[in-house]
Amino acid sequence: GVSRHIMQLFGAFLVLICIENIIVTKGMQRYLLSRNRHPISSVKVRSKNVRSSPTPLQMTTVEDNTVVKMDDLVNLCKRKGFIFQSSEIYSPMAGFFDYGPLGVELKNNIKKLWWRDIVQKRADIVGLDSSIIASPSIWQASGHIAGFSDPMVDCKESKLRFRADQVFWAALKKESSEEAVCYVSIMESDTMQSEATKVALKKAKTLGVSGPFQPLKLQDLTVAVSELSEEAYSQIPSPATGLPGHLTRPRDFNLMFQTSVGAMSDASAVAYLRPETAQGIFTNFANVQRTARMKVPFGIAQIGKAFRNEITPRNFIFRSREFEQMELEYFIPPDDDAWPKFHAEWIETCWDWLKSIGLREDLMFRCVHEDHKLAHYARACTDVTFKFPFGTQELMGVAARGNFDLTQHSQHSGKSLDYLDPTTNTKYIPHVIEPSIGVDRLFLALMTSAYAEEMVEGEKRTVMRFHPSVAPIKVAVFPLVNNNPDISSLARNLFQKLQQRYMCEFDTAGAIGRRYRRADEAGTPFCVTVDFDSLDKQTFTVRFRDSMKQLRMTTDELLVFLGKEIDGF
Repeated sequence: GVSRHIMQLFGAFLVLICIENIIVTKGMQRYLLSRNRHPISSVKVRSKNVRSSPTPLQMTTVEDNTVVKMDDLVNLCKRKGFIFQSSEIYSPMAGFFDYGPLGVELKNNIKKLWWRDIVQKRADIVGLDSSIIASPSIWQASGHIAGFSDPMVDCKESKLRFRADQVFWAALKKESSEEAVCYVSIMESDTMQSEATKVALKKAKTLGVSGPFQPLKLQDLTVAVSELSEEAYSQIPSPATGLPGHLTRPRDFNLMFQTSVGAMSDASAVAYLRPETAQGIFTNFANVQRTARMKVPFGIAQIGKAFRNEITPRNFIFRSREFEQMELEYFIPPDDDAWPKFHAEWIETCWDWLKSIGLREDLMFRCVHEDHKLAHYARACTDVTFKFPFGTQELMGVAARGNFDLTQHSQHSGKSLDYLDPTTNTKYIPHVIEPSIGVDRLFLALMTSAYAEEMVEGEKRTVMRFHPSVAPIKVAVFPLVNNNPDISSLARNLFQKLQQRYMCEFDTAGAIGRRYRRADEAGTPFCVTVDFDSLDKQTFTVRFRDSMKQLRMTTDELLVFLGKEIDGF
């Protein structure tokens, strides 16, 4: 009877172990599927060695479906070493930023993934790295010297300058009259209509005028020039002082940085820092096509710095004076029925790529330019916009540019940029589809998408949920204790092995929980702890950033797992 009872208990024990294995393995598969990856069927996870918490974790997402506040994001960037204000120890100039240790890794990962997916994985696209300073004739031909400008207004009282198309104004009128009660002005934002209405009603109350009033019709200052008399324009208050009579009339301001080349300082030495990378691609079209033996349709891709002397750089790194672009010029046949197909394909390709690196699709939108808002040479343009903390703004553009650029450079240089079609034996100047995105804007969009705050057992956890492929630090290695030479040595050896593949961090400071929180804020997707069991069994505790679950793995299992999660294979 006793032996039978013992056998029954032993059988029940085996059943419990089996159930535990199934639960953990299924949980691991759900984790991987949630990241749009395949379950690790080829990795034998040692699930029976899972170290669970004494009590279940109580997690409450604080800001899951909302956009992070800009102040929180800027503070995190400086505190964790993503971004610093350039020349901070002096009097810094607006519109220039330095990328810190985590920031430069994130930025490099963005560029590497774009190059891998747009150039390396495609046989129809090649790369280029053109110079920042080029012949001024290029900018003359492209129209940048004559027309690359923004409308600018000055506040004569505060000495501040504004882009005229970013300052909006309106006249408050009673329902029964077209006479203006007062004027209001406000900077462009998603909430400017409601904010301007509040200001206008407050002014009317101060003037002793009661409603009902007509709805405000906000327009930018470039419209005011044509619609208002000099006297009426002088009634528009400055957004800097809130007082009328301080704004100058809009005037054009060329955005290109001018410099001198050589020992002379006369007109012959004038040159410009490039305001975009695209023109270097167009002027090298014939060189690249010939040497790479490319056939239309094909593309030329480039990543590089560009410079624009913005009137009012603002919104952190969104609008700065020195920035980096990732641009592709995809050359296509000139047939009228060709460009819509290629344009639509590139819109979808760009959309899917942005999602694949971790952008939140619920914050992404498409904006199709109306015909009257297109450049004179463009056939179509669709922007991918993104809901940043300061509002929804353009993230990237996909334009059908026609053959304007190649035609201009061919005419101004006197050199033929025709393409000889080997199939039809005809010559033509190709048309082009241009997907273009700023690295810095994409950086900010990724930070916005990744930022999350959670309540974990009564304490707030700030976590950057970067996709593993783009995360600055892929793996953090922690020795559980610092006073055990064997654990420290084993942890150091594992760290050095992982360093051969990924950017890793070795952290020994503080309690293990504090180290986890530091890694969460940096966006590190995986933490590996070397403990006393590691010495006997040669396994390590792998902790997942998003779920905070933990699994035991050997070194070989860990390498296979990281390859699938980070590299995708």
